[in-house]
Amino acid sequence: MSRRFDYLDDVEAFMAVVEHGSFTAGAATLATTASVLSRAVVRLETRLGQQLLRRTTRRLGLTEVGRQYLEQMRAAFGLIDEAERDLQGSGAALSGRVRLSAPTTYGHYRLPRLLARFAQAHPQVKVELNITNRNVDLVAEGFDLAIRLGRPPDSSLVARTLEEAPLRLVASPDYLARKGVPDTLDALAQHACLPFVMPRTGRLAPWVFRDGAKDVEWMPQATIEVSEDVLGVVSLAEQGIGICQSYDFIVSERIAQGRLVEVLPQLQGRTRPFSLIYAPHRRQSAAARALIEVLVSAARGE
Repeated sequence: MSRRFDYLDDVEAFMAVVEHGSFTAGAATLATTASVLSRAVVRLETRLGQQLLRRTTRRLGLTEVGRQYLEQMRAAFGLIDEAERDLQGSGAALSGRVRLSAPTTYGHYRLPRLLARFAQAHPQVKVELNITNRNVDLVAEGFDLAIRLGRPPDSSLVARTLEEAPLRLVASPDYLARKGVPDTLDALAQHACLPFVMPRTGRLAPWVFRDGAKDVEWMPQATIEVSEDVLGVVSLAEQGIGICQSYDFIVSERIAQGRLVEVLPQLQGRTRPFSLIYAPHRRQSAAARALIEVLVSAARGE
């Protein structure tokens, strides 16, 4: 009797190549060679009668069929992991790997405390944290979870709001002593502003305020434009270069220490949401679900 799933090693090879971005990196994780993985992927494509990867001299990419197959195989392997854990019993230590992508704001100011809690509860789980302001493709790049600013439009993914983060306008005491303190938006237009260039659009992010019951969007005139790392606007503001808008969880400690001063506090009140996104629950490993619970419970204040 022939084995029904004697090709699963080839599937693991395919998944390793995609998740690590190259045959060489995938081979390193599986303790083999790039040529062995290349042959495994070719065998798998031949068996399926479909091309899974687009290969160029510079990069690898998934075909649409490859994207679908990767998602289905990750779900299947997740079910195998879950079945083994169920057999081991509820007292068994959780193990495995979770790949998480987060923006610099959350990666530096929110996640460290939460990941410390998770690591203490599940020391055998390996968390691969990717800190970037680029919106990663969860399936194509092999991520289990991602934290993003806003609520993603992709309805095939689950989105859980982690928080509505309040915004504050700030400047250094030195800057305000030299340039004066603006008391209206019209006065703010005469000041050095430090806006951020949004990665997806290449446009400056508007500053948002609440004037009484009215929501206001205001486009700052840039003295220095910051791109890629939004934390750069706060660093520049601290050095007295200008005024920036950032999240309360980033600037509140600096304000308490006197390194920054809030500007136009009467116009505060606007927030921006941070969301945790992932594929539907049935496709998540036990380790990923445990991390989801830690992140979401923190959002609930637990």
